Amino acid sequence: MKLSIIAAVGQNNELGLNNNLIWHLKGDMKFFKETTMYHTIIMGRKTFESLPKLLPQRKHLVLSKHNIDIPQVKVYQNIRDFFQDYQNSKEEIFNIGGASIYKQLIDYTDNIYLTEIESRVKADAYFPKFDKSKFERQILKSATDDQTGLKYKHVLYKRR
Repeated sequence: MKLSIIAAVGQNNELGLNNNLIWHLKGDMKFFKETTMYHTIIMGRKTFESLPKLLPQRKHLVLSKHNIDIPQVKVYQNIRDFFQDYQNSKEEIFNIGGASIYKQLIDYTDNIYLTEIESRVKADAYFPKFDKSKFERQILKSATDDQTGLKYKHVLYKRR
């Protein structure tokens, strides 16, 4: 399995506030959709509950001690069971958060797709610090959001 993370962060690694995304940038939402489409996504329960609906064309996995009674969603009580099920998989699985799930899985991650937003805002959830020297950084795209004027970059960190 190839494990990847996808997230949008501010200049202080801000991720979210009150279990919601801080930024709603059209270009970032498109990037998320295009990058994760036709892949398996893994997330925590709160992130799952914050989704407006099941994301089309993606298989949903949730790490949680709580059961989710939706047939299309596979729940794992711990990361050990998740790794056991996917250890021989050839697919790329995307960790879509939240902060605690990023932290639990970051040491096992091959790729980190970060939208780095040139902004500092109030947050209560932060992306975990990671050793960037263990990754090769590649800027995929630089852009400015039409509605907010915020500048951002889609960056890929590939484990060396």
